[in-house]
Amino acid sequence: MSLRSKLGLLAVGLILAGCQTATQFEAANTKAFKPRDKELLAKARYVNSPVAEPFRRAIVDYHRKEAPGSIMVDSDNHYLYYVLDNGKAIRYGVTVGEEALAFSGVARVGNKREWPDWVPTADIHKRIEGLPQRVSGGPDNPLGARALYLYQGNKDTLFRIHGTNQPEYIGASISSGCIRMLNEDVIDLYDRVQPNAPVVVLEPKHGDSPFNSRMALQGSGNYSF
Repeated sequence: MSLRSKLGLLAVGLILAGCQTATQFEAANTKAFKPRDKELLAKARYVNSPVAEPFRRAIVDYHRKEAPGSIMVDSDNHYLYYVLDNGKAIRYGVTVGEEALAFSGVARVGNKREWPDWVPTADIHKRIEGLPQRVSGGPDNPLGARALYLYQGNKDTLFRIHGTNQPEYIGASISSGCIRMLNEDVIDLYDRVQPNAPVVVLEPKHGDSPFNSRMALQGSGNYSF
């Protein structure tokens, strides 16, 4: 084995070891579910695919300077962080937008809704023909169980952090720009986030996570997307 190969394996091993030090939550924590959540999710027709280990919810060390209560999204690594006290954060795996469609910048949580209706934007109607003007909230709605609406000043950016009816795409870049989370994760985040909380979405190629999800997936050999 070449020196380069040995160094590569060592790097992957260190990254995976870093993952193991995180405090993992249960993958399907239903403690925060309301009766309506349980009722609607029981009716979901999509397959509740388990996500790969690097994208499961975890408490991790947080090295950046965002204040507790803030949200930071690292689109490159497909992570959303909810910042806690004492240098910790809750890390969630997410689906993000394709690079040309993705939102980046600083925003705030201007609105919060449970089981929101989906109103496709004009741009989405242009890209996807035949969509309805509105889809009522429910288990098969693309916005899932919760939505956080991102505002800049008093203007709705039309980008959202929301649930999903396609859990198999957590860790991928396929959305129309919004940030998708597992329904159980977005319920957990929704209950923590206060109105007007700051949201920082890093630009593409500016990922700032100490844990590299792509390398972890390659090193494990157990996951495919």
